[in-house]
Order: sequence, then structure tokens, then C-alpha cells
Amino acid sequence: MAKRDYYEVLGVARGASADELKKAYRTKAKALHPDRNADNPDAEAQFKEVNEAYDVLKDADKKAAYDRFGHAAFEGGMGASAGARGGPRGGGDFGASFSDVFEDLFGDFMGGRGGGNARQRASRGSDLRYNLRVTLEEAYGGVQKSIRVPTLAACESCGGSGAEGGAEPVTCPTCSGMGKVRAQQGFFTVERTCPTCGGLGQIVKNPCSSCKGAGRVEKERQLSVNIPAGVETGTRIRLTGEGEAGLRGGPAGDLYIFIDVREHSIFQRDGMDLHCRVPVSFTTAALGGEVEVPTIDGGRSRVKVPAGAQSGKQMRLRGKGMPALRGAGHGDMMIELSVETPVNLTSRQKELLREFEGLSQDNHPEGRSFFGKVKTFWDGMKG
Repeated sequence: MAKRDYYEVLGVARGASADELKKAYRTKAKALHPDRNADNPDAEAQFKEVNEAYDVLKDADKKAAYDRFGHAAFEGGMGASAGARGGPRGGGDFGASFSDVFEDLFGDFMGGRGGGNARQRASRGSDLRYNLRVTLEEAYGGVQKSIRVPTLAACESCGGSGAEGGAEPVTCPTCSGMGKVRAQQGFFTVERTCPTCGGLGQIVKNPCSSCKGAGRVEKERQLSVNIPAGVETGTRIRLTGEGEAGLRGGPAGDLYIFIDVREHSIFQRDGMDLHCRVPVSFTTAALGGEVEVPTIDGGRSRVKVPAGAQSGKQMRLRGKGMPALRGAGHGDMMIELSVETPVNLTSRQKELLREFEGLSQDNHPEGRSFFGKVKTFWDGMKG
């Protein structure tokens, strides 16, 4: 069976650029990979065909020979010269061609692209989280807190290098500094973390006696943290470079402070607003008057209670709420009245209340409205 044109195999025009050829090869290789086409018996042959086509067209010399002589450039009398240049024999150099698409197919499973990135991720210290509880008063005014954080700090004996005397690590001889090693298994190239250096690309010949070559030691650090006014539960504060020290002198991670504001015995918070439930006597609610209420800044405010006030009535104290986080202005404070029923009445108080009850038939509009609706409901049920 005659071989198909290599450009046709890749689905590109003859004048395609190197980038276009590479893009087309990757697309075809992904689509035809045998692992993704278990139900297609022709997938492996097609996959090899794509690989062979790209192996020729990606090389400038081979491509020029193919453009002039076609498949004959690598057959018969011309086969020796083409073979000397690395021309395709028996399907081409699969490992060399497939390496271009290897990272696209398996990069996410093998820890990312290239040894350089892997080394960078491995050497950076881990980020740390610290949960910090503050009172509502501290959240209102802001506060400076001293915290103790257990972490991994750079070893002072070796300066974080992990080597005795602070000597520099040397390139790993197994992976030549790549952090990964590859092995050819049939048609596949398998990549794994270098067993000698653990993916770092470097090794320590004489490990530091203090940190055993890790470059880091466990240590508890004391830090001073500024908590800005207006924080609320869930607020996150980032302290750059205050996390774990990097491995063998790498950059340190960050420390994240997560704020948890304690519940208050008087105030309930809703964003920038505060709510305060204030009990008033039923005589004050009936006749009107004033009550003194606290504010979150430690001050006091007098609030007028209108005559005939009911439980649940709200009044607003503007600007007496929480401050905006890193902004201007304050929220409001909402006062909710709770009319209190007297208890432990004396005989005289009971007598006066009964007398009042007899004289107050027209003083309960809400009750009269409710029981009027109840009577209508019962009458409707009877009908």
C-alpha cells in the first residue's frame, strides 16, 4: 500500500511553518493516541504514521529532501544518505518526535512541565495558616497582636544550604540537574521524579549535622501582627515571606492570618451595622421616655422611646456601627425595643393592673384587630 503524503497525514499545506507543523502534530497525536482509542484497532498504525510524518517535516534537511523527492528521498539509493542524517527507517525515531507532545499528554500527571519548574516548586517553602480570634472591640478599633507560630526556619549552621559549612549543593549526576529521569518502554517514554535528588536537581555531598541536609529546622517564631480596624470573621491577612523557609535556601512561603471575631454579649454584627436589643418597661413603652444604651466605642447614647412603642420597634443611631475595612465611614447601630412584662407582682400591683385592664378596652388596637380576624375565621368555618 502506497504511503500517504506526509502533509496530508498531518492535515497541513505544503507551505506550513514549523509552528503550524508542530501544532498539527500535537493535535493529531493526542487524538490518535492508542490509550485514548482502545476501541479503534487502526489507531496505533495511524499514530505511528503521524509520528513518522512529523519526524521528517520538523527537520529542515529532511523536509527539503522530501519536498524535492517525496518518499523516494528515504528509499533505495538515497536511503543511506537520508539514514545518515537521521532519516525515518521503520517508522522513524518515535522517542524523539513524541517528546514534543509528551508534556501535553502527561504533564499534569507527572508534576508539570520541565525539571526547572519542578525544582522551583520543590524549593519554595510552604504557606502557613494561623487562626486568630479577636474581640468585637478589637475589630472595631484595630489592634496589634503578638502570635507564636511553629514553623520550619532556615538552618543557621549551614545558611539553609543543607551542606556542612554552607557549601553549595552540586548538580545531581543521575538526572543532570533536571529533577526527572526518563525511560523508554516500547513506544512510550515514561518520566518520573529522580530517585537520587527527589526532584530538586541537586544533591548535598556532606549533609549539615544540625539539619541533616534539609537546610531547615523546626522552630517557633514570635511575630507581631497589625489587625486593621473593621476586620470581620473570614478576613485574611497575608504576611509575605513569613511562612516556612525554602528548601536549601529557596524563597520562604507566606503566612496567612485568618480572623475569627468572637460573639459579643450585647451587640450582634451584620456587616458594618450593629444591632442591640434593649428591654424597656411596659410603662415606658406606653407613656414614652428615654433609655440609655451603650455604644461599641465604650460611650453612651440616650434614645427617646415614643409613647405606645411596641416590641420589635427599631431606631437607628447613625455612624455608631463598625468602621469600613481600609476605607472611610462607619455603619449604623440599630436599637430594637423589647417591651418587658413585669414579674413578681405585689397584691397592690395586681389590683392596679386589674383596674387598668378594666379601663383600657380601647387601648389595644393590635389585639382588637387580631381577634376580629379570628372571629371572622371561626364564623367562616361554621358556615
